[in-house]
Amino acid sequence: MVFSVLDDCKALVLFSGGQDSTTCLGWALQNFTTVETIGFAYGQRHAVEMTCREPVRQAIRDINPVWHNRLAEDHVVDLSVLGALGDSALTKDIEIAMTAEGLPTTFVPGRNLAFLTFAAMVAYRRGAKHIVGGMCETDFSGYPDCRDDSVKAMQLALNIGMARQFVLHTPLMWIDKAATWNLAKDLGGQALVDIIINGTHTCYYGDRSTKHAWGFGCGTCPSCALRAQGFQKFSAGT
Repeated sequence: MVFSVLDDCKALVLFSGGQDSTTCLGWALQNFTTVETIGFAYGQRHAVEMTCREPVRQAIRDINPVWHNRLAEDHVVDLSVLGALGDSALTKDIEIAMTAEGLPTTFVPGRNLAFLTFAAMVAYRRGAKHIVGGMCETDFSGYPDCRDDSVKAMQLALNIGMARQFVLHTPLMWIDKAATWNLAKDLGGQALVDIIINGTHTCYYGDRSTKHAWGFGCGTCPSCALRAQGFQKFSAGT
């Protein structure tokens, strides 16, 4: 197998099918000439997000001709071992609550570290220099592997360990959910906002039976709460 040299204009986006990763996909399509996506099946309770991915990708293609031409291949990696290794409310029927350590039971230890590692492996093979993820420590559930320090440490480790010059981008790191909605609108107009509302999935319980102003979800889990609060602030223009 021949491995490609890194392409300065090529990006790989960690794309779950949720609000944040869809916004990041729009950001990457605006900033790079070739954009591929990668998703992970890790035994998540909200596995419905995996079925949302391709319809969202296709809808984004239709926003404008430039994005249509830039959006390239999708990759799906089976990481079901993550669900088998630990008890988490994201992978097992466990109550969503705070633990004695101050972390929510939805925390999957090492999940984002694994995602970035496998994304870098694919990026190495595909010749993509830029890796884009929706990690954020402004308006988030407290996961330590979402923090900027974690991402910067991973970039250093990946570049040393793979002898590459990857750049890890986290366009949402320092903005809240309201600003994420605004960013989506700035990038793709109302068309992208509508795709996020109607096509993406973020609810931890995988509930797509109830439609809210901000999209589908149970409306009560921490993920839905953050999304709803952000949408209300975005809609109010504050």
